Formats: sequence, C-alpha cells, structure tokens
Amino acid sequence: MRTVSVPPWTWPLAVLVIAFGIVPFVASGYVFDALLIPFLALSLAAVGLNLLTGYAGQLSLGTAAFMAVGAFAAYNFNLRVEGLPLLASIGLAGLAATVVGLVFGLPSLRLRGFYLAVSTLAAQFFVQWALTKFSWLSNDNPSGVIDAPALEVAGFVFDTPVRRYVFSLAVVTVLTLLAWRLVRTQTGHHFIAVRDNELAARVIGVPVLRTKLLAFAVSSFIVGVAGVLWGFVYLRTVEPAGFNLDRSFQILFIVIIGGLATIRGAFLGAALIVVFPLLLSRAGSFLLGGWFDSGVLDMSQRIVLGALIIFFLVVEPQGLAALWDRARKRFAGPSPA
Repeated sequence: MRTVSVPPWTWPLAVLVIAFGIVPFVASGYVFDALLIPFLALSLAAVGLNLLTGYAGQLSLGTAAFMAVGAFAAYNFNLRVEGLPLLASIGLAGLAATVVGLVFGLPSLRLRGFYLAVSTLAAQFFVQWALTKFSWLSNDNPSGVIDAPALEVAGFVFDTPVRRYVFSLAVVTVLTLLAWRLVRTQTGHHFIAVRDNELAARVIGVPVLRTKLLAFAVSSFIVGVAGVLWGFVYLRTVEPAGFNLDRSFQILFIVIIGGLATIRGAFLGAALIVVFPLLLSRAGSFLLGGWFDSGVLDMSQRIVLGALIIFFLVVEPQGLAALWDRARKRFAGPSPA
C-alpha cells in the first residue's frame, strides 16, 4: 500500500498558520489572557531549559531566577535609557540573563547531576534576595511591585489581549526557530555528545567546557526573554513573587512531561500545565459544587501533577512528544512496502 509522504515541517507550518491567521479572530479576551499568553511564555522558558537539560544534560533548578533577571533588566533598560526601543530592551535583557547564567553555569565545569542542580538552585535564592535587597532595581518602589511599560514597537502599541498575544507569538516563533536550527548544527550535536557521555565527547574532540557554558548562555538568553513576556505581557507587573521557586519547578515539570530533548515537547507540556488547572477547576465545581474551594483545588492540582510526572518517568520517559509521534505515525498509515 502506497502512502503520501508528509514533510516533517508540515505540522509546525499548519500550527503557525492557525496561530497567526485564525486564532486572533476567533478567541476571546479571556482565552488570550488566561490561556494563550501564559502558554506562550512558559513554552519559551521550557524551550530554553530543554536546550540546557534535555539536549546538553545540565540539570538546572534556577530557571525562574533567569526569567526574573530578564524581566527586571528589560524594565530598567526601558526606564533608564531614554529612547531605547522595546525590542532592544528585550534583547539586552536576554544578554543580562546570559551573563548571570554564565556565572552560575561555571560550577558545571566541575559538578554534574544532583550537585549541579543544587548549585543552580543557589541562583534562585540569590536573585530573589538581590531583587528585594536593592530597591534601585524596582525604581525604589516600596512594594517592589512595578507596572510593566507599554508594549510599543515602531509606533504600534500592543495594548489589547489579541495584540499582546500576537506580540508574544511573534517573539516565541522567532526564538523557537533559532533554537530548532541550533540543535541541528554541530553545536547541537556537541550538546548531545556531552549529555550522553562526557568522557567520550572529550576523546572525540568535543570542547566540553565551552559546550557546557554555551548551553548555559543560550538557555539563559531564551529564558530571560521568556521572563520579559511573563512580566510585561502576561502579568503586566514586574515583581519577585512572579518568579519564585515554584515557577522553576513548573517549567522543569513542563520539560519532563513534554519530553526531554525535543522542541515540540516544550509546547505540549506547557499546554497541559496551563489547561490542566482550568479543567480540574471546572470538573471540581461540577462534581463537588461549593465543597471544592481554592485550597482543595490547589492541593488536587499538585497531587495529580505529581502522579502525571511519575507516570511519564516510569511509563513514557520521552513524554508527550513520543505519544504525539506514535499517534502521527498511526494517522499516516502503514509505510509503503
């Protein structure tokens, strides 16, 4: 039986066509603000972490810290450099997150596994301490909570839910394409070689130390930009509480559930993490009525999320991306004889 071969880029292209050409005209403001915008920001952060953990094998628990650096850096660049375009502020914020990521990535030259994770966890506590200790970073605001600046590019203001969604989608699309291209270059192959066997990679001539630092640099840049989207576009405030340790674990869970070493898995995992609480809330309200308060909802989310993580680690370590690949192959039908 002969089947039509579908190029691998068909599905991503179809998703982009729907995301840019259909969703802005059919979705409501609630869907943009509550689902799509946080989904895009978390997906981009997961793409950055997946480059570091999934492809390069360097476990990090400080993702939210690098997001915070990006958000606060963009705010300060925008505030203190008169006339600086928003996109330049975002790019410089990514570079600021890169510098911080390199500093906390230096232990990776000596540490691996659990010990490296603990060292990156220090970044989380240090960054949050610095943001609350030095009020200059928050423009001396007593509460530490500051309003994000207006999203304006070339005179066009992204001031509505649909416009903020399009802005986020454009940023996420560009950086995701760059990440997808990177993992298919020699640098991406070096990431995988270091992850699989560091000693063997060193023997075949892979610059291990440089590769590790480059992984931290690229990952931190992408995560820093994701922090800008999270603060400027989704929360519309910049505050340390928006980038706490729970956020770091949330992004790590997205990578685990979606699938390590796959760009597509970051989006699948983020979709589940964002939609799941809403579905659980609706189901709880329908089944239990008034008994299902916010405390029970939060605890239920944690319990079910933990069960999902255990399920994927035991039953399907490759995550939702592997399930998607199997479903796609089954939909495509049997291969030609």
